[in-house]
Amino acid sequence: MRTDTTNINEKTPYTGMTEGMQIFAAGTSKQFQTGEWRNFTPVYHTDKCKQCLMCTPVCPDSSIPVKDGKRLAFDLDHCKGCGICAKVCPFGAIEMKEGVK
Repeated sequence: MRTDTTNINEKTPYTGMTEGMQIFAAGTSKQFQTGEWRNFTPVYHTDKCKQCLMCTPVCPDSSIPVKDGKRLAFDLDHCKGCGICAKVCPFGAIEMKEGVK
């Protein structure tokens, strides 16, 4: 039996379900592809970005990956398009566009 919970097609056996299907662990959005829920999609303008990383800690879905001190493109499988990152970016490197992608 598979125990990988990152596969969206996973079939959880009834013994692994909680009463009322409640989730008790924090930060479970990485276990589910929630990106198709959004109405707005962030567009990252690399030419405007100064790598201040102010956008990274405010993302409620951890959809702004950072590697070696530099931010990367958005993780659109998990971004819900809230726009908080665009509001905090002092350089206008993030623009919210209507639509999923």
